[in-house]
Amino acid sequence: MAELNWEFEDLQDLFKDYNHSYNTNMSDIQPDSSPCRQEFLDVNKYAVVTTYVLVFLLSLLGNALVILVIFFSQISRSVTDIYLLNLAVADLLFALTLPIWAASKAKGWVFGTPLCKLVSLLKEANFYSGILLLACISVDRYLAIVHATRTLTQKRHLVKFICLGIWTLSLVLSLPLFIFRETYKPPYSGPVCYENMGANTTKWRIVMRILPQTFGFLLPLLVMLFCYGLTVRTLFEAHMGQKHRAMRVIFAVVLVFLLCWLPYNLVLVADTLMRLGLIRETCERRNHIGRALDATEILGFLHSCLNPFIYAFIGQKFRHGLLKLLAHYGLVSKEYLAKEGRTSFAGSSTSTTL
Repeated sequence: MAELNWEFEDLQDLFKDYNHSYNTNMSDIQPDSSPCRQEFLDVNKYAVVTTYVLVFLLSLLGNALVILVIFFSQISRSVTDIYLLNLAVADLLFALTLPIWAASKAKGWVFGTPLCKLVSLLKEANFYSGILLLACISVDRYLAIVHATRTLTQKRHLVKFICLGIWTLSLVLSLPLFIFRETYKPPYSGPVCYENMGANTTKWRIVMRILPQTFGFLLPLLVMLFCYGLTVRTLFEAHMGQKHRAMRVIFAVVLVFLLCWLPYNLVLVADTLMRLGLIRETCERRNHIGRALDATEILGFLHSCLNPFIYAFIGQKFRHGLLKLLAHYGLVSKEYLAKEGRTSFAGSSTSTTL
C-alpha cells in the first residue's frame, strides 16, 4: 500500500507543478489512503487561450519596437538601456512560445518531448534573466546615484560581459527543467509536459524549487530592495527627485515585475512548505494552492507584454526615440518630431533612452 500511495503521489505532483498546471480527473491519495478529489479553477479554457494569444501579439509588437528604438539610438544608449534591451529580448523570446502554451491549454500537450523541453527552457530563462537584469539595473543606479561613480557605466564592454553572464546563469538555473521535462500521458487526462524524475519525483522537485528560487529570485530581490532603498533615500535627501525623474521608468518596471511574478512565487513557497510537511496538507489546501497556481501563472505570462506600455506612458525619451524612428521612415513629420522632442527632454538630465 505504501508503494501504491507513493506512485499516486508522484502522479499528482505533475498537476501541481510550479511551471504548468494541468487539469485532470485523477484523485489525490492521502497518507491514510482516503481519496481526495482535486478541484480546478473554473475558468473557460478558451478565454485563457484568447488571453495568451492577445499577450503574444502585444508582446511581439511592443518588445520589437523597444529593441528597434534602442538599436536606433546608438549614440545616447546607456548601460541601463543595454540591460532593458536584454529584458526586451527575453520577453520577446518567451512571447514566441505563447501560442504553443495556448494550444496546450486547449488540446493538451501534443507537441512531443523536444518542444516540451525547449519552451519550458525559454519560460524559465525569461523569468530568471528578467529578475537578474533588474538586479543589475538596481546596482548600476545605486553606484551612479549613491556613490556618484561612473566606473561601470563608462565601460560598456564590461556590461556586455555581465549580460552574457546573466544569460548563462539563467540557462544553468533552467537546465534541470530542460533535462527532466518530457511528454507524458497520465490516466484519465490528456498528454502533459512535466518533469519525470523516476521514483524520487517529489524530493527532486523540492530541490529544483528551492535552489532556483533562492539564487534566481530571493537573492536578486534582496539586492534590489537594498539598492533601491538607498537610492531613493539619497534622492530625497539631496532633493533630486525632479533631476532623476527618469528613475520612475525603472521603478515602474521593477514594480510591475514584482506584481506579476511575486504572487506566483509566494504560492510556490506555500506549496513547497506543504510538501516538506511544515504546513499541514489537506485536500482543501491542495485545491486552494492548485487554483492559485493556475491564476498567478496567467498573471506571470501577462508580464511579457507590459514593459513597452511602461516605456510608452512614462518614458519620455522612449516616446521621442520612437517618433524619431518613425520620422526616419517618413511616418511622422520632422516638425512634429522637433515639437515633441523639446517636451521630452525638458527637465531631464539622465542619459537613458527609455
